[in-house]
Amino acid sequence: MDRLGYTAMTAATRTMSALGVRANNLANVNTPGFRADLVQSTHVPVHGEGYDSRHMVQIQSNGVSMESGALMATGRELDFAIQGKGLIAIQSDSGEAYTRHGAMKVDAERQLTVNGRAVLGEGGPIIVPEYDQLHIGADGVISILPQGETVMAEVERIKLVDVPAAQLKKDRDGLLVTLDGVPANVDESVVLASGFLESSNASAIDQLVSTMSLSRLFETQVKMMKAAEDLSDAGNRMVRGS
Repeated sequence: MDRLGYTAMTAATRTMSALGVRANNLANVNTPGFRADLVQSTHVPVHGEGYDSRHMVQIQSNGVSMESGALMATGRELDFAIQGKGLIAIQSDSGEAYTRHGAMKVDAERQLTVNGRAVLGEGGPIIVPEYDQLHIGADGVISILPQGETVMAEVERIKLVDVPAAQLKKDRDGLLVTLDGVPANVDESVVLASGFLESSNASAIDQLVSTMSLSRLFETQVKMMKAAEDLSDAGNRMVRGS
């Protein structure tokens, strides 16, 4: 009966992990640029004599859904969204990271930032002089109208990359990073839409339905563990002749 117990126990472990992921996705359905997490797991054999047919679930690093979210018009000159595939490069505590969140601000040092992290250009963090007007081109080029001037001037180009989902993971801050830690190359095919923000690609309905389904599945797995325990107790009583 221990095989039934292993099956139910490891399945319940995986289900609990999936519920946690779904709950995080649900909490971020209104977070611009959020990429939904995907649960990944594999089976590993249980080592030891007599356990060859037993396997346990091993939870792996969650995958990331790179499906696009809907574009929301804001009209704000420092907002932009990526049309189709692509990511923008920002500076994280551990190096270069990536995001789809395009709500930029100018900090006290005149750096362009997203959520307090410097936006990277092809030459490093982007710093903008005092300006009367700012424009973000579809190719990521940032142009400004300097104060007191009448001609627009290019400042820098936002570093835009396109990394397959299979080569990405999330760090502890929820930012996307490459699996090998090597910064991605610039991809000139990435296109921006100025004055827009991209919504989360996590659907509230899908996440709620999945959560309810996983909750019912967990209840079934708990019942299976109870059934395995009852069968084991019955077998022990038969051996004892009671």
